[in-house]
Amino acid sequence: MVVRVPDPSLVVLCGPAGSGKTTFARRHFRDTAIVSSDRCRAMIADDEANIRVSRDAFELFHAIIEMRLRHRRLTVADSTALLPEARRMLRQIARRCEVPVIALLLDVPEATCLVWDERRDRRVGRPVIHRQWERFQQALRAVPNEGFDQVVTLDQAELDRTRVEIVNSE
Repeated sequence: MVVRVPDPSLVVLCGPAGSGKTTFARRHFRDTAIVSSDRCRAMIADDEANIRVSRDAFELFHAIIEMRLRHRRLTVADSTALLPEARRMLRQIARRCEVPVIALLLDVPEATCLVWDERRDRRVGRPVIHRQWERFQQALRAVPNEGFDQVVTLDQAELDRTRVEIVNSE
C-alpha cells in the first residue's frame, strides 16, 4: 500500500499505546517532522511517563505543531489521539494553518499491543492498553465522519508493507 501525504500537511497518528505509532513515524518521516506528546512530557519534566505535566505537555505539543504548520512544514502528531476532542483540536490547528489533515489509524490487535508494549523501555501495562484499545474501537467508527481530508487505516500486516510517498502540494 502507498499512502500519499501532501507536504505541507498534518498527519495525526491514532492508536493505543504499543500499536507502533512511533515506530511507523520514525520509519517514514523526518525526525524533525515528528512531534511527540511523550517527548513533550520529557522536555518539561525529564520523564515521558509523568502524566502530572500532561496539560503543559499538550500545550507545548499543540504549540510546536502549529508553529511548524505556519512555517509550511509537514508535521506528524504522535500521540494516541483516541479522544474526539484531541482529534478536533488537531484538525482546528491544521485548518487555521490552511493545510490538509490526515488521520492515520493503526488498527493493531490488542494482543499485539501488549506484546509490543513488553518490548518497550517505558511500558504502560495491560490495563492502560485495554482501555485505550477499547477507545480506539470507538475512534475507528468515528474518525471517517470527523472531517479529516484523508483517513487511512492500517492493520498489523500493512504496517511493514506500507510506503509513504510525500507529495509537494505547493
